[in-house]
Amino acid sequence: MNASVAPLLSSASAQPIEPPHTASNRDTLPLPNPAELRQRLPLSPALAARIRTDRQAIRAILDGRDERLLVVVGPCSLHDPDSALEYAERLADLAERVSDRLLPVMRAYVEKPRTTVGWKGLLYDPHLDGSDDLTEGLALSRRLMLQILERGLPLASEVLQPLAAGYFDDLLGWAAIGARTSESQVHRELVSGLDLPVGFKNGTDGGIAIACDAMRSAARPHRHFGIDALGRPARVATAGNPDTHLVLRGGHQGPNHDARSVGEAREGLRRQGVPARIMIDCSHANSGKDPLRQPEVFASLLEQRLAGDLSLRGAMLESHLFDGCQPLSGPLRYGVSITDGCLGWEATEALLLDAARRLGGRRG
Repeated sequence: MNASVAPLLSSASAQPIEPPHTASNRDTLPLPNPAELRQRLPLSPALAARIRTDRQAIRAILDGRDERLLVVVGPCSLHDPDSALEYAERLADLAERVSDRLLPVMRAYVEKPRTTVGWKGLLYDPHLDGSDDLTEGLALSRRLMLQILERGLPLASEVLQPLAAGYFDDLLGWAAIGARTSESQVHRELVSGLDLPVGFKNGTDGGIAIACDAMRSAARPHRHFGIDALGRPARVATAGNPDTHLVLRGGHQGPNHDARSVGEAREGLRRQGVPARIMIDCSHANSGKDPLRQPEVFASLLEQRLAGDLSLRGAMLESHLFDGCQPLSGPLRYGVSITDGCLGWEATEALLLDAARRLGGRRG
């Protein structure tokens, strides 16, 4: 080391580190680190073992070793613990009845992407009043996820904020990377270190090139900036994640769940050397953002499966206790989404029971 530099470094390291001056348009508030939250709300050994089993079951479906259909189903976002747990109890009962042909995984989305502004999810604003109590949001979100797991269901969520992933990734059986973040290098690096299956959605233009690139990137080892379990900046080294797949969710030009679009996607994956593992998102552009049209999209997937297209490994459904959605203003109706519109429980149950029957499972 240069002699003129060494004393300066030695002297500086002996001084206490003061936080930098906060810019006038930004303020900070310390949050618990991931290790603290996991210690306060621990995952029991029994649940940890079941999550490992759930992940292996999902991998087997995605790899084609299990012919069941993976169904990621549940509220667009969680906002009310009571209605979320009622939904979980109903879904857990239904899962037992369709388990021969379907593997339901409950959506437990606590973050919501926003193009401009709006409610960002239970993690950000658990009191639904704009107070953005992230400390309570972290605790409430993890506690609710644990309670859903205790009902016997695997969990799915979207990984949106990379710094938040470490608070919850030990609880998930499956995760999604959204259409707007599939192109993000940071998210691709993050997925490369996750020990669970992950679906990359096609871009908002409807094309699959971005998702293909994402899957190829996430399958490789990376060294990248991140944080450790104590919240400290760290160099993170990842081994790569081989358990990724494509999620078709439509785009600006319309839906892409039909047989022609699926065939083109399958061929595109083949050309890129990516396994042909495809999930259909029955919401978003595939349903024209009409939640009550999701059964039509699901029926299209089912017909293709029954016709022999086993590259279709899964489906996503936005479903809650009751149809539709409601604005986050005034008295809230129980069991109704406050983000994207959802299919009600009765229609969801009938849809999955019928799918299990048609695919050859036991009758409900």
